[in-house]
Amino acid sequence: MTETQKDLIKGTIPVLKEHGVALTSYFYKRMFTHNPELKHIFNMGNQQNAKQQTALATAVLAYAEHIDNPTVLLSAVKHIGQKHSSLNIRPEHYQIVGKHLLASIREVLGDAATEELIAAWKVAYFQLADLMIGIEKEMYDQMVQNEGGWTGWKPFNIVKIVSETAEIQSVYLAPTDGGKVPRHSAGQYVSVRVYLPELHLYQPRQYSLSDASNGQYLRISVKKETPAGKPEGMVSNYLHQYFQVGKQLELTAPTGSFNLMENKYPHVFISGGVGQTPLMAMLEQLVNTNGQNAVTWIHGCRNSELHAFKERLMALEEQYEHISCFSFYDELRESDKYNLPGWVDLAKIDPEHLPQKANYYLCGPSGFIAKHFQYLTSRGIESENIHFEEFGPASLQLG
Repeated sequence: MTETQKDLIKGTIPVLKEHGVALTSYFYKRMFTHNPELKHIFNMGNQQNAKQQTALATAVLAYAEHIDNPTVLLSAVKHIGQKHSSLNIRPEHYQIVGKHLLASIREVLGDAATEELIAAWKVAYFQLADLMIGIEKEMYDQMVQNEGGWTGWKPFNIVKIVSETAEIQSVYLAPTDGGKVPRHSAGQYVSVRVYLPELHLYQPRQYSLSDASNGQYLRISVKKETPAGKPEGMVSNYLHQYFQVGKQLELTAPTGSFNLMENKYPHVFISGGVGQTPLMAMLEQLVNTNGQNAVTWIHGCRNSELHAFKERLMALEEQYEHISCFSFYDELRESDKYNLPGWVDLAKIDPEHLPQKANYYLCGPSGFIAKHFQYLTSRGIESENIHFEEFGPASLQLG
């Protein structure tokens, strides 16, 4: 890319800041009109609530702002690559996206979209696409090198379903072909896809694996979402309503870099609602491997009856003497006298359980993560020691 082309890209930064979401919204509408088959790949719930449009606008802006040194975005690019590999995104998809993105820039900007500007964005886009394709190829290669691993969608049998609460059920899955269950790192996730008759579409969703690797099954724990008629709740509702033991569910291989840090520092797990699922896998792994790290477990949910894995956590406390647990309930009952009222508030936790030198893990909605990230950094916790997993398209720029 020439310096002139870089300057042209940087010249679009003000437009991207002000109109980025309008541009990406136009892009998605255009792409789905011309290539409706891609609706089977994209989470249409995130299209409806504009999360995907916002995430793409943020990514395009970040790329334009760092066009002189895009290597600073490598961590974010790898994170996107993991999401893509979990959705079976392939090189040919980048050609389709590139065609519609460049056409959208031309059509939205009108006379301001000179041939030189479009040419510059074409070079920039395909430069990024080549980087993404290379990263994702490495991820696909790693998936098949893992014993029992695969790429693309693979059918699994549902071998057990456990109701953790009235809202959350755990689904135990084993390969339909009788093959081995691949090892995964605690904190990773899989994508599942189901056919939704209401939309006439396959829809993918990503769920954290809620148990440590065991060689026997993969477990996801799904919260039933309640927004009536909205795509963001359709898959979870469908899983709760129609999937039974003996039925099949298609999965992609485990991926993700939200993993347990391997050092001697204490671990501090902070979760809200179903956000505890990857953290449960991490805690199980610690116990299974006879770890010696001190653990602080902080979790918040509506009330004790909706506290999934509560009994399992109590059992782990007995097995692993280094755990200190704190539960926050919005609806605190008299029988919950040993728990804390309201939403998770780290200021109510004794500072000795939030040490300066520790590995912090946050999981939950974006607002939950941002709030506690800001609190921890205000107390002098280094941002590189705070790890988080945001549900849905990445929207947080922290650290």
